[in-house]
Amino acid sequence: MSAPFLTAATLRALGVSHGFFTRHGGVSAGVYASLNGGVGSRDAPEAVAENRARIAAALGVAPQRLAIPYQIHSPDAVAVSAHWAPDARPRCDGIVTATPGLALGVTGADCGMILLADTRARVVGAAHAGWKGALTGVIEATVAVMERLGAKRDAIAAALGPCIAQGSYEVGPEFVAAFARAGEDAQRFFMASHRAGHSMFDLNGYIAERAARAGVGRFEDLRLDTYAGEDRFFSYRRTTHREEPDYGRLVSAIVLM
Repeated sequence: MSAPFLTAATLRALGVSHGFFTRHGGVSAGVYASLNGGVGSRDAPEAVAENRARIAAALGVAPQRLAIPYQIHSPDAVAVSAHWAPDARPRCDGIVTATPGLALGVTGADCGMILLADTRARVVGAAHAGWKGALTGVIEATVAVMERLGAKRDAIAAALGPCIAQGSYEVGPEFVAAFARAGEDAQRFFMASHRAGHSMFDLNGYIAERAARAGVGRFEDLRLDTYAGEDRFFSYRRTTHREEPDYGRLVSAIVLM
């Protein structure tokens, strides 16, 4: 069996096989229902393995050809030409390849998941960009690795999948201060919350800004809110607000065929 998924018009137009997978189509139960792709969750490992196998099948590759790194909210990106051993996942948040048939994936549950492609150079990438990764440069790092493999920045198309929207993303003053210290125009990406001293962060807009700084030629935002879309998406923040014990992870992946 394979799992249903969403696609981006920008990448479809290039003929790139990719998918922003929802929480549907898997075998997990409870808070993980049903397509939990997170090996870092406390879900049954065999359920996560089956879910990932279904994701791979939807992309047209074998389970062992779906490469998802150990994500650490970093600005680090690597190039890969083959899958790694189960105990040797690279610790990074951007992954790039020029190898046909090797699917690259990232997981998320509110963070931005970005799929990138330069089809002329035949290079693809995937990046996991929460606020910390975006602020410290994971998008630019992923684009730089693609460039080293022959991609041209202005030929890269990038698509941002489901992530937490500004209307759902309330943060405290220390968060705004972190952006200000980094030299960012905090007023541009934050608006006042109904709670005094708090703000609403525009992760979508900030990721789009960082993609533009990286020189990406085309950028598409699916504009789907993981927090509000409980019927389709997992959300770390929603789980936290409900004091649930754990949460599932969405998968977004891309592959050269």
